[in-house]
Amino acid sequence: MAPRASWKGYLKLSLVSCPVRLFTATTTSERISFHLLHKETHNRVQMKPHDPELGAVSRADLVKGYEFEKDQYVIVTDEDLAQIQIESTKTISIESFVDESEIDPIYFDSTYYLAPDGPVAEETYQVVHQAMRSEGKAAIARVVLSARERPVIIMVRGDGFALCTLRSAKEVRSHESYFEGMGAQETDQEMLELAEMIIKKHDGKFDPAKFEDQYQLALKEMVKSKLKGSAPVVAKAPERGKVINLMDALRRSLEEGGGMKPPAKSKRKPAAKKATAAKKAAPAKAKSRTATKKTAARR
Repeated sequence: MAPRASWKGYLKLSLVSCPVRLFTATTTSERISFHLLHKETHNRVQMKPHDPELGAVSRADLVKGYEFEKDQYVIVTDEDLAQIQIESTKTISIESFVDESEIDPIYFDSTYYLAPDGPVAEETYQVVHQAMRSEGKAAIARVVLSARERPVIIMVRGDGFALCTLRSAKEVRSHESYFEGMGAQETDQEMLELAEMIIKKHDGKFDPAKFEDQYQLALKEMVKSKLKGSAPVVAKAPERGKVINLMDALRRSLEEGGGMKPPAKSKRKPAAKKATAAKKAAPAKAKSRTATKKTAARR
């Protein structure tokens, strides 16, 4: 069964337009979900709309309302919403081109696939696609989805486009207040070198196929065991073990699995010990110099 488009309209580049369809790029169908049941009858509970005066009401009797004051609403109908027809309601108009790496991932929201709508649209679609691939650029545009105009980025993916909605600057909190004062403390050089070695040891390529939801797998096993009538299999987190200091933790992390060995522990003496050693060495040096002078005088 062909997937159903969540939006239909036009992709516009300057004076060139191309009919397109938008499809959701992700799915949650593999996730385990639960229904709410009554604890005694095990009947599925229905969530019905409830009016404080009338009691249970039909969904057909519900309307949208915007609260402009406490318990005061202005009613907005579907006909009212249908009258709002800005350009981005039916057209994804490309405004600029950027390097994909310029966009901070924190702004990424929902991802879709943008495909041509029918054979007639394919030629125009391919021209825009190949031009963007040749230039190595992504496109910035905007489109109305779910009663909101969203900024979007259109990126080359294989022989087509992926479209990702972007959060606005007002929706993203600044990181500065969360890390205030960080970086002021001087970092131990030996610890830093160990951490850098651990990073190099675990260097690799991003492979999303490796990331299975371990909680969902444990949940499935528990459900299977309950279906069979046996005691549920409950997964337990591994023991954390004893708390060790940071330097030991870094060294042990590097030793795990073999391969790289941590550098030898620094034999440098603290400044205080060096000063003490220097004081002890001073009289010996003085005696040595006196002995040398006496020998020279005899000669």
